[in-house]
Amino acid sequence: MAKEELLFILVSEKIQSAEYSQMFGKPRFKINRKAFVCFYMNEMVFKLTGEFHEEAMSLDGSQLFDPSKKNRPMKEWVQIPYHYSDL
Repeated sequence: MAKEELLFILVSEKIQSAEYSQMFGKPRFKINRKAFVCFYMNEMVFKLTGEFHEEAMSLDGSQLFDPSKKNRPMKEWVQIPYHYSDL
């Protein structure tokens, strides 16, 4: 398992009530059947709103999550590069 995916699992498992599953064939965690984080292309992808969304999008290299790669991003989901893992 890559260090990026290991970090994803370690961080997500620390969240009480988080349950592991899959989204678009990729690892994700959910609470009450609602996904809040997934792992895609060695990066973490978070479902965010408001100020948290704005701050995440301001990070260099962050982008809206577009798993289809057809320019149809999921507007609340932000894909954040691994090099921000120490923040």
